[in-house]
This record gives sequence, structure tokens and C-alpha cells, in this order.
Amino acid sequence: MKISQELADRVMRLVVSPEYRPSKPKQIAAMLQLEPDDYRELRRTIKQLVLEGRLLYGGNHLVISTGAIGGPQDRVRGVFRMAAGGQFGFVRPGDSGDGAVSEDIFIPPGQTGGALEADQVEVKVRPSRRGGNEGAVVEILQRARRQFTGTFQMVNQRAAVYLDGTPHEEPVFIGDVRGLPLEPNDKVFVEVVSFPDERQEGEAVLLERLGSNRNPGIDTLTIMRQYGLPDEFPEEVIAEARQRADEFEASDPKENRKDLTDLYTLTIDPFDARDFDDAISLAKEEQGRWRLWVHIADVGHFIHPGGQLDQEAMRRATSVYLPDRVIPMVPEIISNHLASLQPDKVRLTKTVEIEFDQAGVVLSTEVYNAVIRSDLRLHYAAVDQFLEHPENFIEKWGHEACDLVSQMHDLAMTIRQRRFRRGAISMDMPDIKLDLDRNGKVKGAHKTVNTESHQIIEEFMLSANEAVATFLDDRGLRFLRRIHPSPERRKLRQLSMFVRDLGLGIDTIESRFEIQAVLDRVAKTSLEDAVNYAVLRSMSKAVYGPQTEGHYALDKANYCHFTSPIRRFPDLTVHRLIDRIHQEVPTPDDSMGTLIKLGHHCSDQERNAAQAERELTMLKLLHFLKKNLGETMTAVVSRVFADGFLARCSKLPIDGYVGIDQLTGDKYRYERRGQMLVGHKAHNRYRLGDQLTVKIAKVDLVQRQLFLQVIKNHSVGKGKPTDRRQGKSDRQNNSGRPSAYKAKRKKDRRQKGKRKGR
Repeated sequence: MKISQELADRVMRLVVSPEYRPSKPKQIAAMLQLEPDDYRELRRTIKQLVLEGRLLYGGNHLVISTGAIGGPQDRVRGVFRMAAGGQFGFVRPGDSGDGAVSEDIFIPPGQTGGALEADQVEVKVRPSRRGGNEGAVVEILQRARRQFTGTFQMVNQRAAVYLDGTPHEEPVFIGDVRGLPLEPNDKVFVEVVSFPDERQEGEAVLLERLGSNRNPGIDTLTIMRQYGLPDEFPEEVIAEARQRADEFEASDPKENRKDLTDLYTLTIDPFDARDFDDAISLAKEEQGRWRLWVHIADVGHFIHPGGQLDQEAMRRATSVYLPDRVIPMVPEIISNHLASLQPDKVRLTKTVEIEFDQAGVVLSTEVYNAVIRSDLRLHYAAVDQFLEHPENFIEKWGHEACDLVSQMHDLAMTIRQRRFRRGAISMDMPDIKLDLDRNGKVKGAHKTVNTESHQIIEEFMLSANEAVATFLDDRGLRFLRRIHPSPERRKLRQLSMFVRDLGLGIDTIESRFEIQAVLDRVAKTSLEDAVNYAVLRSMSKAVYGPQTEGHYALDKANYCHFTSPIRRFPDLTVHRLIDRIHQEVPTPDDSMGTLIKLGHHCSDQERNAAQAERELTMLKLLHFLKKNLGETMTAVVSRVFADGFLARCSKLPIDGYVGIDQLTGDKYRYERRGQMLVGHKAHNRYRLGDQLTVKIAKVDLVQRQLFLQVIKNHSVGKGKPTDRRQGKSDRQNNSGRPSAYKAKRKKDRRQKGKRKGR
């Protein structure tokens, strides 16, 4: 490929410069001030430089210089992000303090080099057979952490600990237990001196005995230590929060703010909510127009930039909602008091005022500081009951509240229907909520349901977030957006193949409309969880960053998080930017690199919090199930692999594993078409969505896994093995070929014989 050497030199000078941040070709064209006609030549030049090994493509087609960080031409340094229990992962190039940040490089199984979450590593990059690039960890430059929780055991008469949350199957050995009364299976906290590998055994120092594995409270403490979640706020942070409380009591809250205390306002939150950071007012005006006020607690008024409160909030970046406790981002004196929009309390807000027409189209928006007084606190369940039988609530709530909730429902459903008509995706993945007794022990669990009361608040919050992002974007400002990149074509092809194999009647998936059609097709069927999970895996992760990539699932070009500054630091940064606009002072000229790194930090903390919550939920459920070994329950096959399958229990929303070696009486093979394991004997098969009766066979608290044993497959013999809602596929015979295929072959042979006879 012949390219312009002058253009190649300009590109290379740009990408190796200290100011350069990994960018797409269009952004590079803008930086080089190229004419539109030169863009095609630029793309050819970059492609050739990639082939020569002087550049490489990162995720989302960002262009990276392989020599920009001083390593060999095919090596990149960055931070390792662990996935699937450490079997594979991703490396974020350049995220090592030099400001050069980018999308991730895939590290396949067997190439992680023993790297753990957030380790600084050096990666050898090579072209991937999947397209793009992948890498292998060649050196661990710096460990992110050396302190881990684990399970104490005696191994060959030596004190040992099996580490939690790492792929290491071998234990680390601790020499001195300091006379602590340790028992097998006790949970402990250790500092690793050397990690186990093929050359050496691991060594560690015991820091703390957390407690007995039989104590239900130990699960929470273990997860908090494992994920580095803080116990308490530093004293200086609490002292500053108290100072802000004293200042607020002595001030005039209505000064320099729009007084909306006479505007009827209410909040709708979960029944057990502790903080109330959003409230709603609504009015129906002439010609069917609506005026919506979304009031958000003005947390930024109490957290001054650079102060102790600010630094601690940025470090935490998010509140963490564990099953039995909340670890807030800011102290409770602010989150549950000063900035909580409690009824009959004068509170400071950032208010977004949005005017809609009758069809739910935004006509105008305004963002300003206000002061409100909430009139009524409602919870989701009560609102759902009202929507079913509004006449039962008139006496209790009053006409004004009932009229407001009815109008909120009308507007929210109008906005929602319009959003989905335009192509938004409804990814309502239910959360698992544990039912705990007074001692913190699990007595059950259930899925949360996204009812219409939830959807009312969701639509108004989405509208406010989009309005604020547009407000800032119109002014040409850089800010932390909520980005959801488009899915990679490779992943959409894999999703298409998966859906096609299920016989759902949808052969290709290339747009949001087709994704939503798949979700609608399996809604409220036994395939729902499995297909929702497959769709979720095909999506890119939503993250924080200043890039103008939009939000794919929501189908929004401008979107940010603004509505929860009590529990999300990115929202707080947006609030501060709005303040500077209103105060008519210069807005901070944050570089792209600075905002990208802050976005990475907030995204990582959000991911860490979500993982901690999932892990603790799983751990508590496993403790509950361990007391019920041998109990039978119904389950549905949720994922199928070559060596077994996962089945989701109906009684408790948890997946258990059934190995192919446990399926006795036949020899099974994996059939991708239909997503099933098929035996040689007739009707012996286990496919996605099959209804089973299973027995709790084993609970492994160390590996945190549930193992099930199949008692009966209720779906065998009911319908065709691979038929689905549309009945598109054929029955499989014992050879694995469809019977229709076999019949067609016989017909062809008969016709061939007739032709020979003629």
C-alpha cells in the first residue's frame, strides 16, 4: 500500500507527542487540520502504519503509538482488569501515570501471567484472530494490592490460606499465627509476600483473624476487606461535615436561589430508603403541554472543592449498597440530613425545569439553583397500588397528591413509549434482594421488579440527565458524560449466532430494534434470563468519560449522570460545573486526559462496588443453602457449556452448576445449535430453558460455588428438542442431524435412483 510519507510523518509526530491522547481517525484529522477530502488518505496511512507495527488499534478503533511509552515497539504498559475469575482480562494501555489513557486490550486465557486486578503490567501486543489486537502479559511491573482475605486451613501440617477473589488454586503459607485461636475454615486477612506460581509456593503474613465462618456477620466483613471498602470516615472528614451543618443552620437557605417552596412536591423511593436525593413537581398547562420540575439535592453546596469531604468523596467515588448495610460516599450528616429531601424540610436543590409538548417532545429546559419543601414521601409499592385502585387513596393522600401522581404516570408513559419507538433498549435486569432476619441471616430472597412506579421516576431522571448534558454540551464544555459505546460487530455476530441457534425466528442482529425484538420475544418465558444475559454480554460497558460517544442503549447523543450526587461523584462534578456557569466565573479547563482518568477511576470504583454487592449476595445465599443440603427445588437451565450447564433455582435466584460427568446413564455431547447437551439415547438432552427438578448436592464456600444434581428433566418429551416459540427447528435424531435433513437425503436418493432407471 503506497502512502504519503509526509502525512505518515505528521501522524507519527502527533501520536508520540506528550499531549496526544488515543483518538479515533476523525479526531486525528481534526488535530492535523486536514481537509475533508484528505480523510480517506489519512485512514489508509494509519492502516499501513498499523501493518508496519508503528501504530496499533485499541478498543473502539482508537489509535495508539506502540513506541510512545518507551518500551519495545510491540509492547504496551497499562493496568490489568480481571474478568471471569482471573481466567482472562483486559489491559488499559498507558494508564500508569503518564496521562496516556485508552480503551482496553484483550488478554486471553493462559496469557495473564498471574496478573491480578489493577496490577501494573507490560503487555506484548499481537494481531488477534478475532480481529483487532490482543496481548499477553510479559511482566508484572507493580502489584496493586498485597492484602487479601482468605480461608485458613492446615495443609500438610502447615498453616495455609486460600485467597479469596484470585485465580490462584494453591494456598499461601503463613509461618507465624501469633498464637491466635485459629480453626479450619476461619476467615482471615493476610498480606502476601510472594504469590504462588510454577516456580515457588506463596507466602503471606497474617494481619487479622476476621472470625468464624459460621458467623453470618463475617460475610460482610470479609467482602469489605476483599474489595477494599472503608469501615468508617476519617475524623477530619466528619469534622468538616459537622462544620457544614452548623453553617447551614445559621444561613438563609433562600439567598440567591429560586424559591419553589410553594410548589407542590413529592418524593417516590424504596420503602427502606435512607436518603432522598430527588423530588418531583409537575403541572399541566395550555394546549396539552407539560412542565416538569426535577429537584436534585444540592450536595455540592456542602462539599467544597479540595476539602477533606471532597477528597474522601472522590476517593470512594460511589456509595456501596450491601445486603445488610450501606457504605455511603459522604457522611450521613449530609447524605441523610442536610442533603436529604425529607418532607416538610426546607432543602437546597439543583432543579431542572423541562417543558414537554403533548407527545413528550422537549420544547425547552432550564437549570438553576432552588430551594424546595417536599410535601409528601411515597414509596414504590404504594404508588403501584394507587395506579391499580386510585379511589382507595384519595382520603389518605388528598386530591392534590392523587392528581399529581396520575399526571406523573401519564407523562412518564408518554415519554417512555416515545423513547422505545425511537430505538431505546429495555434492559430491565432484575436485582436480587435478600430477606434477612434480625441477626443478618438469610431467610429468603426475591427479584426486584421494574414496575410502573419505578418507570415513572426512571423516565424523569433520564430526561433530567439528558437535559443537563445538552445544557453543558451547548456551551462547548468538557464534563464527565455517561458513555455507552455501540457494541462491537464481532459481539453482535456472536449474539446473532446464539439467537439463531435458539430458533427464535430472528436471524441477524444489527440494530437496537432487532435487539429489542429478541428481548420481547423471550419476555416471561424460560429463556428470558439466558437471553437477557447473552444480550448484556454483547453490549459494551457503560462508563464515565468526556468523549462524545453518546449512550447506545438509551439512544441519546448527550447524556450524563446528574441526579444522584449523594451517591455518585461524577454527578457532583456536573453540579459544580453548573454552579460556575451560574456564578459567571471561568469554568475549569480540564484536559481530556485529566477527565478521562477521573472517569476511569469512577468507573472502576462503580465496578468494584457492584462486584462486592454481587459477591456478598452470593456468599450469603450459599450459607443459607449449605444448611439445606439434599433439598430439592425447581430450576431452569440458564447457560450451557461443553462440560456442563448452569441452572437457575426458582425458589432462590442463584445459579448452580451441573457437570457433564454427573449426567449418568448416557454419554453427552455439546450441540451449539439449540444450546444443549445431547445424549445418544432418545430424549436424553438438556437445553437452554429446560425445566428441572434439582437437588442441592454441594456448597463450596471457598470457591463460592453451588453444585446441583438433576433429579428430573420435566421438558423432555414435550415438543421438539430445539423448537422455540416459532417452532422453526427440527427434531434431532441420535446422530445429531435433524430428521428433516435425513428425510431430504432419502428423497434425493430415490429421485437419483429414478433418474438412473430412466
